[in-house]
Amino acid sequence: MTRTKPPFRADHVGSLLRSAPLKEARAKRETGEITADQLEAIEDREIEAIIRKQEAVGLKSVTDGEYRRAFWNYDFLGKLDGVEAYLGERKIAFQGVQPKPMMLRVIGKLGGYVPHPMIEHFKFVQSHTKATPKMTIPSPSSLHFRYGRAAVPEAIYPAMDDFYRDLGTSFRKAVRAFADAGCRYLQLDEVNFTYLCDAELRKHVTQRGDDPERLPHIYATMINTAISDIPADMTVSMHLCRGNFQSTFVASGGYEPVAEILFNEIKVNGYFMEYDSARAGGFEPLRFVPKDKTVVLGLVTSKSGALESRDELKRRIDEATKYVSLDQLCLSPQCGFASTEEGNILTEEQQWAKLRMIVELSEEVWGR
Repeated sequence: MTRTKPPFRADHVGSLLRSAPLKEARAKRETGEITADQLEAIEDREIEAIIRKQEAVGLKSVTDGEYRRAFWNYDFLGKLDGVEAYLGERKIAFQGVQPKPMMLRVIGKLGGYVPHPMIEHFKFVQSHTKATPKMTIPSPSSLHFRYGRAAVPEAIYPAMDDFYRDLGTSFRKAVRAFADAGCRYLQLDEVNFTYLCDAELRKHVTQRGDDPERLPHIYATMINTAISDIPADMTVSMHLCRGNFQSTFVASGGYEPVAEILFNEIKVNGYFMEYDSARAGGFEPLRFVPKDKTVVLGLVTSKSGALESRDELKRRIDEATKYVSLDQLCLSPQCGFASTEEGNILTEEQQWAKLRMIVELSEEVWGR
């Protein structure tokens, strides 16, 4: 039951703990001690090193670890035509320590396309690995959910439906550009479907004037638009989690409120699903998964360094097969190890040990 196309039996979400030389270089760049070109040279060197490490532990898909980013989402969204990133006041808080108050807002009509700098980031990975290069970008919902109307001036978009339409179009052009550059494994990082499983966040959305029942359908339409112009041999997966910053989280609640829309309205090929804690609920929502889609079970936590029991992981995989066939399942961490450059609370050695265990365990469960 091996897989020759992604998602792979042993896979990972994408971000990796930033290396010490990279952190030092980024700090020096912030104070002007080194140039942008000098930083890029160090990024190139450190990314090559982590590509080799991903290959060495046996992963079939490799990323750049998001080493060129500060945040999983802002760096991409802030470079879309008509969008600006800035420092402001966060409206949705983590449980504990808070990240830098990076924000986004619309400053012009969306739907156009200027070459996105992350196309070159993908090309770098592609040219430095014989494995499958994977590109991770935020889902289009990330430009809306945290802010609602506050990020979309009425002077630019009197009607929000026009904003949703144009945002989907912007993403469609960006996704096509990745495909044209040779990307055949793209992941949309989508936290907002899972945030809409949290009663408190649903209340927050309602209070600001949005409808938590309608939003999943709006987001599904935008995602489908984003991936509507891809080659037949391109795999698009979606990663779902409840927040990940320095081992903290934002939301709680099982997938049941959004499961049917998630699995049957959205036209992605596979789902990376957070399942490392009770906050994610049970496997029952997997009963909605169609036979032609894949679920990557995020049973291994990226939030702490302790290695999970292999027997317990096998037991949980077996439990999931009550709702979806074993052949449709894969294994991964529940999230990246560094959704922001600060990274989660574990060591690089613990990170690689977890990824190595995932590869080894997947061979035990599904064969080589």
